[in-house]
Amino acid sequence: MKMLFSAALLLVVSEVSSQNAAWPVLKHYEGKFLDKIAMPVGGIGTGDISVAGNGQWKDVEIMNKPGIGFYGSSSSKLAPCFMIYTEDAAGKRKVKELTGPVPQSEYQGQQGSVAPNNGFPRFHWASFDAAYPFATVNLEDSGMPVSARLKVFNPFIPCDPVSSGLPVAIIRYEIKNKTDQPLTVALAGSMDNFIGMDGSAVEFNSFDRTINPTGAKKNRNIYRQTESLSGIYMVSDSVDKNASAWGSIALTTSEVNKGYIISHRLTLDPKGWNADISDLWNDFADDGVFRDTVFASKKDIPHAALSVKFVLGPGETKELQFMLTWDFPNRKDWDDRQTVGNYYSTFYRDAWEVAEKVLPALPGLENKTLDFVRLFLQSSYPEVFKEAALFNSSTLRSQTTFRTKDGYFFGWEGVFNSTGSCYGNCTHVWNYEQASPFLFGSLAKKMREIEYQYGLNDSSGLMSFRVSLPLNKKANWKVAAADGQMGSVMKMYRDWQLSGDNEFLRKNWPLVKKALSFAWIPGGWDADRDGVMEGCQHNTMDIEYFGPNPEIEFWYLGALKAGAAMAAFMKDENFENTCKKLFTNGSQWTDAHLFNGEYYIQIIQPVIDKTKIAAGLFAGMGASDFKNPDFQIGEGCLVDQLVGQYMAQICGLGWLADSLHIKKTMQSIWKYNYIRSFDDEFNNMRTYGLGNESGLVLTSYPNAARKPAIPLSYCNEAWTGLEYTAATEMIYTGMEEEALRTVCNVRNRYDGWKRNPFNEEECGNHYARAMASWATIIALSEFHYSSVDHSFSITSKPGNYFWSNGYSWGNVKLRKEENKKTKVIISVHYGSLMIQTLEAKGAGILNLKKPLILTEGAQQEFNF
Repeated sequence: MKMLFSAALLLVVSEVSSQNAAWPVLKHYEGKFLDKIAMPVGGIGTGDISVAGNGQWKDVEIMNKPGIGFYGSSSSKLAPCFMIYTEDAAGKRKVKELTGPVPQSEYQGQQGSVAPNNGFPRFHWASFDAAYPFATVNLEDSGMPVSARLKVFNPFIPCDPVSSGLPVAIIRYEIKNKTDQPLTVALAGSMDNFIGMDGSAVEFNSFDRTINPTGAKKNRNIYRQTESLSGIYMVSDSVDKNASAWGSIALTTSEVNKGYIISHRLTLDPKGWNADISDLWNDFADDGVFRDTVFASKKDIPHAALSVKFVLGPGETKELQFMLTWDFPNRKDWDDRQTVGNYYSTFYRDAWEVAEKVLPALPGLENKTLDFVRLFLQSSYPEVFKEAALFNSSTLRSQTTFRTKDGYFFGWEGVFNSTGSCYGNCTHVWNYEQASPFLFGSLAKKMREIEYQYGLNDSSGLMSFRVSLPLNKKANWKVAAADGQMGSVMKMYRDWQLSGDNEFLRKNWPLVKKALSFAWIPGGWDADRDGVMEGCQHNTMDIEYFGPNPEIEFWYLGALKAGAAMAAFMKDENFENTCKKLFTNGSQWTDAHLFNGEYYIQIIQPVIDKTKIAAGLFAGMGASDFKNPDFQIGEGCLVDQLVGQYMAQICGLGWLADSLHIKKTMQSIWKYNYIRSFDDEFNNMRTYGLGNESGLVLTSYPNAARKPAIPLSYCNEAWTGLEYTAATEMIYTGMEEEALRTVCNVRNRYDGWKRNPFNEEECGNHYARAMASWATIIALSEFHYSSVDHSFSITSKPGNYFWSNGYSWGNVKLRKEENKKTKVIISVHYGSLMIQTLEAKGAGILNLKKPLILTEGAQQEFNF
């Protein structure tokens, strides 16, 4: 799908059949549980706009920056919205905004309410149904002759990042006439031309009750019409065309020459005291038809509106489709200085072309997205696991991630309200997530290419755990993270196995060796090459560990095992033997010295006074020169101490230490780290669990007397990414009930009332680590696939199991036959799948005489 784009936000309206109205629903919200919902609607790397639980449009983040709390308007009283006008045969008129009630938490503020458009009448009741990327807001009002539904989505097709990276929000309003008489109805979309604004720099002026933005300047709204589209195209000639918030905006409809009355406004009354709001409302409320008026005095931010008026018969339902599209091509680097561009912008000339090209392709895009979601929802995974995996995949389409003009894939750790949070494809944070490799494998490979081709020092083997933009090795941090670097070796193995791209491995193999060998340099993590990491180890806790510890050691053991496997394929016998030897010794040492009978601990090694060493004063060194470092684990029970084991099992690398010890460790994590209620828990850091909520804390100290005076920095916090990591390992070790409770605890905290179910925070919103939730799906299905040797493994438990390897996806149906044999039916819904060996765990292994290739739409039965 080749497209071009400039810098535009576009709203297109077209009528569609309500026969296709049935969208899948995974989660239903109503009442107070609507309050915090904000589902991002946008493509991978395009930014997004969010829809709230009551149907309010909010968090406009399409301008290359986070914009949580930004409504894309110069005044919260004139935020983006849709309105409805009805008139019955007797001439009785009703006008309301197409949203539900204002949340009671927004019933206060210096102007009475902080809710956008808080002075507009709304529907009295709302509910929200979601199965990401599909969301439906149901609106009812006993005083209105119609009921309404807002239905919104963006195409989301696993393994197809281009079709899943469209700058579009599909918006449909389904209107039902509840009466036995015909009604005249009009729907109107309304929004500011906010080009130049990104929500990060505003100044509140209490006198005229507006927000005076910086950046917008002499923006213009233009009416345009083609054979397929008619409406308003928003541009700016005065905003700096190199600015990240430069672009264009449009409101258009494809319902031309169909008997509908289509009208518009390009500007509103510029007088003060909210005359523009009154102008918009009164003009629409008069008869549902806008009468465009051009004012001599124009604002920098003109407001646009578009109305479609039609007749609705008794009991009739019609659905109008709106399409919001955009392009802001000037994405800047991490420091907001140099332009690195947007990949999606290379496909389009301008916003109008986006609409013209997406519109005819939309039926196919929607059907494939529906195919994915329906297939996933019919799987036999518990509902809460589906919810955690699917809803967190929205992070891929938040401002946490982006693709530069050259197609590389980048990610912050998360995003703050108006800036990114912790730049640079942070290796140790992105170690945890499994959504990108298993849903969009080509994007995961792009991250590996960045790590090895740009993040690695060719001579020393040090991998910067944050990379610069524009990509430049000399500008990178000169710091390696032990967990990030070892994890990158395992991720390379995983992504090679999933892709089957042997050339990808051959190209990067010398660099992978350097990355792993960096552990062995003098003064390094494992300088004595005994398979144990003793050196100073920077890690995801944002501190340095001193001494052997399970968190880093298991990453190291996993990297050694992955390194040996890759070396064997590359026929690099010496390196293979080295890795195997270090793995065996390290694994045995870890069980013998770090396992305390219940879980694995850290042996804290004192930090030596290096100034005396540098001065050659060895003879004068005493006990005071060996200081115990702060912020260590010590004998604490760390919730993700087996994170390397978690990755090993996802990669199909097996156990990294004694399996009985690992199982006992997971039981201990549940025993000691599970907090039934945070009510009585002290926390000096960030609080992601409050009140009577439950969760797993980072570190517990069963023996309080052995707790370090200054323990691990984040020890009292609960991170969802680590909880999902633990839940995944619980599944692998036979603790499915505990895993279920763990995931339920997380999702109960993100229930729509207390927090947004589409935004699991850690250091910022839409935190990347939370996408570890996808790993629970892999573990529950026991799925593993190698495109290198074409082996496919799955559970033998009867049921339906969605699978995806990042390049193809489909379903596996398993059932027990009367003869007690197991029947396995594999279907492919996207891409193609080659199978040489098939295993149903616990039922047997089939070795096919020759590889079987299943293409899209095919299925094959196997019997065990």
